[in-house]
Amino acid sequence: MVTRIIWVVLDGVGLGALPDAYLYGDQGADTLGHTAEAVGGLKLPNLESLGLGNLSRARGLRPRGDAAGAYARMKEVSPGKDSTTGHWELAGVILDRPFPVYPQGFPPELVEEFQRRIGREVLGNKPASGTEIIEELGEEHLRTGKPILYTSADSVFQLAAHKEVVPLEELYAMCRAAREMLRGEHAVSRVIARPFTGEPGRFVRVGSERLDLSLPPPRPTVLERCAAAGLPVIGVGKVGDLYAGRGFLRSPHTSGNAETMARLIEEVRAGGEGILMANLVDFDMVYGHRRDAPGFAGALEEVDGFLPRITGAMRKEDFLILVSDHGCDPTFRGTDHTREYALLLAWGGGMRGGLDLGTRESFADVGRSIADLLGIDGEGLDGKSFAAGLRLS
Repeated sequence: MVTRIIWVVLDGVGLGALPDAYLYGDQGADTLGHTAEAVGGLKLPNLESLGLGNLSRARGLRPRGDAAGAYARMKEVSPGKDSTTGHWELAGVILDRPFPVYPQGFPPELVEEFQRRIGREVLGNKPASGTEIIEELGEEHLRTGKPILYTSADSVFQLAAHKEVVPLEELYAMCRAAREMLRGEHAVSRVIARPFTGEPGRFVRVGSERLDLSLPPPRPTVLERCAAAGLPVIGVGKVGDLYAGRGFLRSPHTSGNAETMARLIEEVRAGGEGILMANLVDFDMVYGHRRDAPGFAGALEEVDGFLPRITGAMRKEDFLILVSDHGCDPTFRGTDHTREYALLLAWGGGMRGGLDLGTRESFADVGRSIADLLGIDGEGLDGKSFAAGLRLS
């Protein structure tokens, strides 16, 4: 009997362009495959043993007839390719319309209202890479005290400020003012505080103090269903922010994959029931958006090496689910997410042999299956459960 789900999101690890990728300009994207080609092949024996090589023909990966895990590719049904949309669908909530995006920057009247609310003018107001716009406008920000406003191809309102110019709590307050303001037609999926330190030419973003203020999901996710059933939901990393905290007992911030994995191991070893969910953000934030294929490959190998520590710490009542939420092809044009198939690898609960779960018609199959595995009410969740087909003891 499964009593705890250990749910890990490999943020941005896509398996190739979805059939509708052309609608997003992403035809031909393949995060895993192109990363492997860029570095001459991947060595991921532990992920391979769960079935990753059965999902992708990326260079260096081998299909395994004796794969120990359940494995599948998953289609995204919701429109968009951002982290919030992907995470909500994974948890059983499919959206019927995309969040608003601002390829030309935010409308003047919106910026003017925001400036009125925070009592400061802003710099920027355009789509940009966070590291690049901080280098471009950081010196002017130091001189004027004006925070840096930017967006991306995703539905995000991002505000960057140097910690010695705008104290952290003031930056957070500005972002909360933006979150309160951005409603209706301008209800972006996330408002993000981006604190940084350093000097011109050597600015450094402080990832552990980033704050994501998401909209709440439009209806209960499997996380809230789990909490309502009296089972704890614990997050590690930014997952709590992506669901606006809904359902989480706690979700402490972490500074990147290494800290997230270390904290996750502590939680696994501590035992318990319910859902333990983590997001490994470096694939997306550090390597994908910055188009660093060798760094992306290195992060994959780091997670592969970490996997035996997770499985070795699990009890027989634990069930591990590894997924991704979108693509972020580090070799593709631009610097944004890519509309791709997501991966699903699962193991535990006394599983007897591997299982090909095929191509799932939505990410939401994961949330619906988690409800069934934990024996909680999944009525109203989107998706089709694969729980009954798993060979668990």
